Amino acid sequence: MLAAHSRAHVDAVSRVLRNAGRQSALPVPHLIVDSWRRSMEQHHLDPASLQGPRILSQRMLDECRERSELFLRIAREEVAHLHAQVRGADYCVMLTDAQGNTIDYQVESAIRGDCRRAGLYLGTCWDEGEEGTCGVAAVLTNRVAATVHKRDHFRAAFIGLTCSAAPVFDPQGELLGVLDASALQAPDDRRSQVLIAQMVAQSARRIENAFFMHSAQGQWMLRAHSAPGYVDSQPDVLMAWDTDGHLTALNSGAREVLARRLGQVPAHVGALFDMEQLSALADESAQPLAWAGGQPLHVRVSSPRRRPLAKAAGQPRADVRITDQLRLAVRVKDCNLPVLVQGETGAGKEVFARQVHELSARRAGPFVALNCAAIPETLIESELFGYTAGAFTGAAAKGMRGLLQQADGGTLFLDEIGDMPLGLQTRLLRVLAEGEIAPLGAAQRLQVDLQVMCATHRDLASLVAEGSFREDLYFRLGNARFELPPLRERSDRLALINQMLAEEAKACGVITQLSTAALECLLGYRWPGNLRQLRQVLRYACAVCGGSTIQLADLPTEVRGCSRPQAQSPVADPQRQRLLDALVQHRWKPAEAAHALGISRATLYRRVNEHGIDMPGKRRL
Repeated sequence: MLAAHSRAHVDAVSRVLRNAGRQSALPVPHLIVDSWRRSMEQHHLDPASLQGPRILSQRMLDECRERSELFLRIAREEVAHLHAQVRGADYCVMLTDAQGNTIDYQVESAIRGDCRRAGLYLGTCWDEGEEGTCGVAAVLTNRVAATVHKRDHFRAAFIGLTCSAAPVFDPQGELLGVLDASALQAPDDRRSQVLIAQMVAQSARRIENAFFMHSAQGQWMLRAHSAPGYVDSQPDVLMAWDTDGHLTALNSGAREVLARRLGQVPAHVGALFDMEQLSALADESAQPLAWAGGQPLHVRVSSPRRRPLAKAAGQPRADVRITDQLRLAVRVKDCNLPVLVQGETGAGKEVFARQVHELSARRAGPFVALNCAAIPETLIESELFGYTAGAFTGAAAKGMRGLLQQADGGTLFLDEIGDMPLGLQTRLLRVLAEGEIAPLGAAQRLQVDLQVMCATHRDLASLVAEGSFREDLYFRLGNARFELPPLRERSDRLALINQMLAEEAKACGVITQLSTAALECLLGYRWPGNLRQLRQVLRYACAVCGGSTIQLADLPTEVRGCSRPQAQSPVADPQRQRLLDALVQHRWKPAEAAHALGISRATLYRRVNEHGIDMPGKRRL
């Protein structure tokens, strides 16, 4: 028998569809009514269904993420930025590919479980043909931003959700994916979502523009806005063309304007701008320029910058605390003891674990990693232990080897161990104690030879006190505990920045360096997301940089806005600027910088302190 809320929803959907042709003012938008009709008549879905969305297997999810790797890399910074804006209202943020598969998401840990149960997490599929009317499906179908609010959803399983979503297009106008912000609870009035919808649309445009800037490297590029102050930070119009003037890429803003004004996108940039004027503006500051798309725009033109890449920088000298912990962790691991790595999110725990494995006696064996927080509870057990043929409905015909078997002879790394369900903690404890596993549906236990490394950013002692983490497992892991320092406390920040910048510049295929102002800003920022955030910031900067040098304006807004005060106006004092220039040029080596300035090292240190300059790896004198 249908629950009351499901029955009421079915009645409402049926009533609207029956009367759609006769009502001038429908209780829901026409876009929703059209989707309801398709869901009912074409897709044959049941509006009373309480079943959650389809979930991709880990292998299928990995394949989707691999196909969208560049999109994911460029979008990740903005996904995190949008979540930071909306998390206070208990929204989660999802990024899907062009088929509606969730390939990235951000959610607060306090509501993660509720969001998972509602279908808001990694690997869920939101195609209209399977799930009916929902935010992602509305965007996939109509290719415009949409809000699907509570009872706008076709299936009763989702009528408590509110979803605002926007499309992200590539420079050729093809759909890359969908950005979505969803909440489990919201006011009934659809107008309450207007601000959220605007924020999602703005974030989607920023992702789209960053993808454009990355894709158009090595071509002539134009960025423009009706107001001069927004040309670089928020361009409305982006275009790229080859050396013959043939247009090769446009952002959606440019396509919309041209479709409205001209009815089509011309093949040559000369149909829109005077070519001589464009050439005269190359690599100059933004200037007003008339064009065929309507009112004059403030335009900045960049000439192609692709050049042979210089030899990548060598490995940085690591923080001494990390090298000491690495050496000790290898000794502990080689004594067949489990290792627990702790540190803030993004501090490099998996990188540290891989280094320990590669230096250990088991380096010839496999290194198998599982993020316990990124996989639904219902799938973690089968991922870890595997299953036999026919173990459950939907199981693969030949069964599946679990990660514990795959790690036989090597190392199993369990990231975010604090998010592992209690029942699986018990089974893991048995594996650690006896070296045996029992795949789902198997009649006999299997012997495995592996070493386990775990990582978490959570306080396991507090979880034990709450009853959500087994005390005996905590004591088994807690003896060999290694704490990674956050990036803001590491003495090798400069070396890490240089190394990551060289790697990201190589991926872009251009020579890129940091301006003095940008470098000091990065060194002064507190990096709440640590190494992961640093890499995403540098990827973003490389993507949007219009030349060979990353300027302060090329860094994300939150990095520029949250760095120390001296990093925001580094050129106010000429003597301070000369000091910085010399230090940056000589890679912050005091003796060489002092020699270049014609002063003693003692004088250099005194001036560094006077001007409030932080030397990487040194305390303020």
